[in-house]
Amino acid sequence: MNETDRFKQAEFAAWLGIGVNILLTVLKGIAGVMAHSKALIADAVHSASDIAGSLAVFIGLRAAKRPPDEDHPYGHGKAESIAAIIVAVVLFLAGIQIGKSSIESFFAPLETPKSIAVYVVIFSIIVKEALFQYKFRLGKKLKSDALIVNAYEHRSDVYSSLAALVGILASIIGRKSNIAWLEYGDPFAGVVVSILVLIMAWSLGAKSIHNALDHVLHKEDTVVFREIVSSVPEVRAIGELLAREHGYYVIIDLKISVDPYITVEEGHKIGKKVKEKLIAHPDVHDVFVHINPADIQKPDD
Repeated sequence: MNETDRFKQAEFAAWLGIGVNILLTVLKGIAGVMAHSKALIADAVHSASDIAGSLAVFIGLRAAKRPPDEDHPYGHGKAESIAAIIVAVVLFLAGIQIGKSSIESFFAPLETPKSIAVYVVIFSIIVKEALFQYKFRLGKKLKSDALIVNAYEHRSDVYSSLAALVGILASIIGRKSNIAWLEYGDPFAGVVVSILVLIMAWSLGAKSIHNALDHVLHKEDTVVFREIVSSVPEVRAIGELLAREHGYYVIIDLKISVDPYITVEEGHKIGKKVKEKLIAHPDVHDVFVHINPADIQKPDD
């Protein structure tokens, strides 16, 4: 898949997420107010944060597809990881706001949610799970940190909606059965939602930061690259191979040993051949090859 097709698919997914989140935010917000459901209103705030997250992903994708320039010779691939970090921060702030609002509800007069809240939450769960499956699979296919994090943002919305559903049902059952403690199920669900959102934000943020800090692939993940280099017969040994993740692509720093008695031009041709073979791999964006003379054991006189 070429880069143009990759970004078209990724940007479509980002726009789809923005559209769906706007619809759900409005629907949950209106239904939450009408149904007097703190859990559903908290869930609406969560969906609103998803809008900001999807916008950050879209901006990150637009930046990442820009070609290398004088200031960014390695390209702009890390823009996706930065977008993923922004999404995680937005999600974390939303979690704090949801928790604060829900805790305050324990000290205010309780109102039992109306049944419309149940139907809206069920609809949200179905839509968000479908969106998660679509974006997660696409993110894996395109190797996009931003899309994968955004997908888990939708999954966190599923969890929060499930918690809201349980809380709303508990409150309704508590009121009809005259079980006082069950009536607190709605605000309690809001607190659970906030905790789930905070955990998800922390986990996704930590992973995105790790990827943004010039993460080098582990040795077992570079086997295929070493095999490519070793397939060049003039290469005597591989001194070092560092494959750095740069967003959705990899940049390789390589040291190889060749016959010490060949000319500089011949050594250059070997390095060029190795580079061309590595760049043919779909994950590799650029390669820097350092040529070293191989150690040759001289025969005894």
